[in-house]
Amino acid sequence: MYNTRRSFYQIMLATATALSIGTVSIQAFAATAEDLSQDASQALQTLYKSHPEAQRLAKSSHAILVFPKIIKAGLVFGGSYGEGVMTKSDKFYGYYNSVSASWGWQVGAESYGYVVFLMNDKAVQHLEKSKGWELGVGPSLVVVNEGIAKNLSTTTIKDDAYAYIFDQQGLMASLSIEGTKISPIKKR
Repeated sequence: MYNTRRSFYQIMLATATALSIGTVSIQAFAATAEDLSQDASQALQTLYKSHPEAQRLAKSSHAILVFPKIIKAGLVFGGSYGEGVMTKSDKFYGYYNSVSASWGWQVGAESYGYVVFLMNDKAVQHLEKSKGWELGVGPSLVVVNEGIAKNLSTTTIKDDAYAYIFDQQGLMASLSIEGTKISPIKKR
């Protein structure tokens, strides 16, 4: 009985891992620079409609990272991947990927988007000079929820970066961008 159960769990783990990798790799190479830029513009408009304070935050920011679609899947071991765009003064400035890996009690798959408003030169320079920014390390980052959003104003903005997670679809036990690494990529 024990070996049967163990084999079942191993097969489930292998299947989930294969599906996760397959889903992520399809998404990873699907978008051209033009498609990604267009998706990022649409994602920002979606965010602004549901969170008007985000548009006010954008006006004060030095740069904006937009990841229109992140795919996350896991069964004990999990990961996420997506590609995004950095904008400065409403111009596309560079392309980045967002990658995370995790382990622990988790099962499911989901997609979501997120936007990071870089509020000062320190945050922008950290992203540009480092070969990748691990969120939660380096510039201070606040993930905006409903409570924080109500109190955001030009006088309360004190952190280096503010992130919004939006358009969540699917089912996964938890959602976090802490530990995510953002790295520059080349796009055509």
